Amino acid sequence: MEERREFPAFPYEPYSIQLDFMNALYQSLNKGGVAMLESPTGTGKTLSIICSALQWLVDKKQHQKTQMDSSSNLSGKQEDQLGVDDEPDWMRDFVINKDTKSPEKKTKEKKQMGFNKKIDRKGKRDNVRDLITNGGGKDEDADTEKVKNLLTKHEVEGMDEEEFLVEEYESEDENGGRSKRKGGGVPVNSSSEEEKDEDNMEDEEDEARPKIYFCSRTHSQLSQFVKELRKTKFADEVKVVCLGSRKNFCINKDVLKLGSSAQINEKCLELQKSRKKEISKISKTKNIRACGRAGRSKTSSGCPMLRNHKRGKEFRSEVSQQGPLDIEDLVQIGNDLKTCPYYGSRSMVHTADLVVLPYQSLLSKSSRESLGLSLKDSIVVIDEAHNLADSLVSMYNAKITLSQLELVHSHLESYFMRFRNLLGPGNRRYIQIMMVLTRAFLQVLRNENCQSTFDPLCNAEGSKSGFESSTAINEFLFALNIDNINLYKLLLYIEESNIMHKVCGYGHKLALSVEVSGLKNNDQSSHDESALSGFQALVNMLLSLTNKDGNGRIIISRPRPKCSMQQGGYLKYVMLTGEKIFSEILNQAHAVILTGGTLQPIEETKERLFPWLPPNQLHFFSCGHIIPSANILPIVVPQGPSGHSFDFSYSARSSSVMIQELGLLVSNLVNVVPEGMVLFFSSFDYEGQVYDAWKESGIIGRIMKKKHIFREPRRSTDVETVLKEYKETIDALSHRSSKRDPESRNGAILLAIVGGKVSEGINFSDGMGRCIIMVGLPYPSPADIELMERIKHIEGFDTSSGKNTKFQAERSWYNGDAQAGLDILKSCKHRGKQYYENLCMKAVNQSIDTFNSPLAYSYALCGFSYSSAFQSSAVGRAIRHINDYAAILLVDKRYTYDPSERSSSHSTNKFPQWIKGRLISGTKNYGELQRLLHQFFKFHKGKEDNQ
Repeated sequence: MEERREFPAFPYEPYSIQLDFMNALYQSLNKGGVAMLESPTGTGKTLSIICSALQWLVDKKQHQKTQMDSSSNLSGKQEDQLGVDDEPDWMRDFVINKDTKSPEKKTKEKKQMGFNKKIDRKGKRDNVRDLITNGGGKDEDADTEKVKNLLTKHEVEGMDEEEFLVEEYESEDENGGRSKRKGGGVPVNSSSEEEKDEDNMEDEEDEARPKIYFCSRTHSQLSQFVKELRKTKFADEVKVVCLGSRKNFCINKDVLKLGSSAQINEKCLELQKSRKKEISKISKTKNIRACGRAGRSKTSSGCPMLRNHKRGKEFRSEVSQQGPLDIEDLVQIGNDLKTCPYYGSRSMVHTADLVVLPYQSLLSKSSRESLGLSLKDSIVVIDEAHNLADSLVSMYNAKITLSQLELVHSHLESYFMRFRNLLGPGNRRYIQIMMVLTRAFLQVLRNENCQSTFDPLCNAEGSKSGFESSTAINEFLFALNIDNINLYKLLLYIEESNIMHKVCGYGHKLALSVEVSGLKNNDQSSHDESALSGFQALVNMLLSLTNKDGNGRIIISRPRPKCSMQQGGYLKYVMLTGEKIFSEILNQAHAVILTGGTLQPIEETKERLFPWLPPNQLHFFSCGHIIPSANILPIVVPQGPSGHSFDFSYSARSSSVMIQELGLLVSNLVNVVPEGMVLFFSSFDYEGQVYDAWKESGIIGRIMKKKHIFREPRRSTDVETVLKEYKETIDALSHRSSKRDPESRNGAILLAIVGGKVSEGINFSDGMGRCIIMVGLPYPSPADIELMERIKHIEGFDTSSGKNTKFQAERSWYNGDAQAGLDILKSCKHRGKQYYENLCMKAVNQSIDTFNSPLAYSYALCGFSYSSAFQSSAVGRAIRHINDYAAILLVDKRYTYDPSERSSSHSTNKFPQWIKGRLISGTKNYGELQRLLHQFFKFHKGKEDNQ
């Protein structure tokens, strides 16, 4: 038993559960390895993480310093004894400094030497990425002159096409080896776009080790973390840098107005390439006077926010002086200094003690390499880790739509027809290969040329849905007769030759000339960008096809007839295994900490990310809730006012009896529950079905006599407006006295969706969430073909052998309809079925946890100035008093259990302990439910009136 520590950096008097959490985290960091720490939302989790993890970091650095001092003193004594002082200063300095290069600088040297690596045809995709990031030689003077001479003779409609001709490309035979390039090109992959100027930036300080990486899902959550950090003494003691996406950091208005993240990324990289090409030309100029002119041209190329290195240094200096800054602060400094905050923040990672960054930047290997993140001996804290496994594998998915394929194929054909006589044999061969691939992909989406009814790509034709199917990678390649194509060499060619930008640029110019000729009148402003996005989608799909056959599945979704011009189809690679990806992080880091408000049930996360880990090596800690037991009332509601049992299973939920019984329940509850009610449905479709039925039967009218009705919108951008109106309605009605007019409205009701914006990260305080109603058990749709593929993969995984045994499924199971999915679930014996149930209960827990966070904050933080902790909510939160309270109703007979016989597999056993310990297993009838609710709200109303 380790000694309990105190954490003086905690800015307030910590509660016992906060101390428990901080001690559990500190001990986990000491031990290393993997830990899962659960603390309900609202219990000060973020502040506890900061104070514990940074205290460990400070202690660790102090211990290292003490050891170094002791070692230095010892070596000094030995040198005195051996007479080392007789050596000249320059010799001692040389010996001391020769190995002082930082690990990051050594890595750069290795990368510069990496051009001698060769492609292994059967190698892993990581080796391909290494080759992709290393450019070829740049002997372009003679060949560029030849190209210029050729192009002057070939003009189309007055267009200068010199810039679109790809440089001559030759590769060695198919036995592998480096490709030879005549003429330089610029790598186009975002994982290799780091600027030379940024790489060569002067950095006299060694890299800070160990380092803490804190990551969460959204930028707003990261900003909240920084705000909490500022409240502690560590704000002045540690170096902090906040990373984010280009879209959130960009201050170039011309780039930012493009809107989408993909287009902003492409434009940013394109600007960097144009700058590097200009620098390359300057470096090859032998005429001194030409160098002077080139120096002027440099300022006219690339992004204007990266031209002045002096401003970049000013940015780093300013950020260092101001302490912990979030993304908004960094953007403001970048705007003030007219320098890029995206690259400016990246340049500070090397010396930072604490790096705050989004999921993608840390979990994706290519992103880590691009940012220069070294996880060796560091601490990784992943917050909001309840959906970590799905988030991780989704980063390695790839998707290309039918419209993207058509656009890319059209561009390739136009380019090839125009330049085929000017292209060398290497370029012609690879462009033709790309055309073969895009044509094959188009044929499978259009359902053309199916060889037989046994063709795995055609088996969805006679199915119930008829539009979705799945197949393994090898089956896909063989069926399309493209298994003989060396995808590794093709990907290398795409990266080295810059063919994407050449083809898309020519296509854009061609389309623009047609528009000018009056033959077409479309907006071409984003034509080039959409073509580039489509080309990148093709590259991502090809890269996915280099994965091992069992690591994922290909989803083929053909266009629906209702879609005009065959729009709507797509090919998608779905990564199924995350343990290997996550093991790369675990093997490098000293400790990986998964935190969240609702991590239970933890078995699903463990089996999908680290199934090989012995149970005794996983540290799991869950702290209780701070709120008094009297302030929360969770009840299972198995039947409605008419006595009909509630069963919202997939097969029974659409019955008119079930929908009307739920309506009767809600229309009665609005008379008992004050202020705000939130009603959770499993999906938008089901919520719409229920609402329409209630409206037709008159139930909506009955409800609206007591409460206004609000509905969660499908568009996430509209959620804030709806929540604001919901809150304002409740606030306005709560100030009226219901005693004078018992028939008047007493609040509002919000119809929300499990897994929607409201259930994920929107916290409600006081009257906004007096009663939370969970309709049924929100199991994911069995018609989701991607989900069914994951379930089959998980069911077939053999933990004893560490291998995935083939889950035997009939051909009809690949069709993507609901009945096929239900058949799969019935055939699952253990792991797949457990995973499906865990998804449901995690969704329930997340919704409940979100709506009860105000209870904890109102109790634990009463009397302190914590207003900034609530700024990330869409509506803002104002905790006013200690006596916040809420009821939770679980409406479905499947929640019912016998307390004396409840098995460990029952759904209610997957609730957090603070819910399980207070749950009323069921009421005998509606009258008992109404009595419990009436007493609960009367008691708390009396407490409010007495304050």
